[in-house]
Amino acid sequence: MVQDRALTDPMGRWRICIGTSPIDEVILRHLMLPDRRPQIIATEQVIRPHVRRTPVVQISGRELGLQGTSLTLKLELLQHAGAFKTRGAFSNLLQRPVPPAGVVAASGGNHGVAVAYAASSLGIPAKIFLPSVSSPAKIERIRGYGVDLVIGGESYADALAASEEWTRRSEAMPIHAFDQEETILGQGTLGLELESQAPDLETLLVAVGGGGLLSGVASWYGRRVRLVAVEPEGAPTLRRALDAGRPVDAPVGSIAVDSLAPRRIGERNFPILRDTVSEVVLVTDEEIRAGQRRLWDLLRVVAEPGGTAAFAALLAGKVRTRPGERVGVVLSGGNTTAVDFGR
Repeated sequence: MVQDRALTDPMGRWRICIGTSPIDEVILRHLMLPDRRPQIIATEQVIRPHVRRTPVVQISGRELGLQGTSLTLKLELLQHAGAFKTRGAFSNLLQRPVPPAGVVAASGGNHGVAVAYAASSLGIPAKIFLPSVSSPAKIERIRGYGVDLVIGGESYADALAASEEWTRRSEAMPIHAFDQEETILGQGTLGLELESQAPDLETLLVAVGGGGLLSGVASWYGRRVRLVAVEPEGAPTLRRALDAGRPVDAPVGSIAVDSLAPRRIGERNFPILRDTVSEVVLVTDEEIRAGQRRLWDLLRVVAEPGGTAAFAALLAGKVRTRPGERVGVVLSGGNTTAVDFGR
């Protein structure tokens, strides 16, 4: 076992310290690879004090009608602020120089919640722009963190345009929800963490909207697993981009509109996904709802629509698995109004 070892980037951008935990053993296997993995490792060490190591739960495929399949569910909905976005938020705030004007973010909901949480934790001023379709649960959480909140427009693209105008006037630092290197690296720490928890996965299902989470996870795993992208039928951003060979506008619909419908895939994210994703699966709103109900019945887990999409694809039989296959599913968010404890 290696102890007290460190690796420093020749350009001085990062220094990695390695201990003896399971996650450190995963780090050791990937330190010198010529890709984003060293940066993801460095990012994980930077954000580690600020994010939760979310658990996994392993269930038998028989419980979903998948005979002989082993399932690992990554419960990222238990992350601070209720979604994986917190990783990318802290990655930006801790690895970029933040001006006195603070930060600004546009979001369908979860990214805004995450930036609000991270900024308030670090004492950084933040202004969040949301569209009117955002979930009341997400709006309430952002307000609870005490940051400035502006709600307007009908879609994420409208909120993004408003945030860009504010950036020009205020000189605040923009934190993009997915099309930003530090965001991708932050989300990539989920992949590093998951590999340390479930090292033998063969297939991994991840929901995709703008591509931040999926490109981060893909940057970690590469082609070492079969990576299945799942998106709503009403918002097929990646499918449209792959068909066109570049990011293009896609419809903005679905009950997951506040988390998986940004209009188009990110420019930075697309090349990563084009080169690593094995297949793209589309799910209907009805299948997403069925996935939410099944998660509740099976595990008493309450996931939002966007956080359920990957699981819904498996439940609906849209991802083929073979007997004995080890399959992972990321449950990416839980900010929903589905639970009412007043009843």
